[in-house]
Amino acid sequence: QVQLVESGGGLVQPGGSLRLTCAASGVIFSPNTMGWYRQAPGKQREMVATATSGGTTKYADSVKGRFTISRDNAKNTVYLQMNSLKPEDTAVYYCNYIDSGAYGFGYRNYWGQGTQVTVSS
Repeated sequence: QVQLVESGGGLVQPGGSLRLTCAASGVIFSPNTMGWYRQAPGKQREMVATATSGGTTKYADSVKGRFTISRDNAKNTVYLQMNSLKPEDTAVYYCNYIDSGAYGFGYRNYWGQGTQVTVSS
């Protein structure tokens, strides 16, 4: 199993910044993908950013240029630096981990508990 522990959420004013951290522990296989998804009340869950262990990153159009995802593979940790935050960024942010299991013979998908990000004046 994989456990994901998120931290770094909170309340910030528009234009402010936050840095989210997600640390994975347990049985980790490579390659894998870690990323961030968010869900606001009344809205669908959406991908924010993902990063593979090989260094490939993807971003939602709504956060390009403002958010940066990064990884520390030695610590099995992924970060999301969020700058120029807007009220519409308010959501619960969930860390996600995906790998193909041992020898690539299985698919595993894990989620963190989520951390609240609120952008408000």
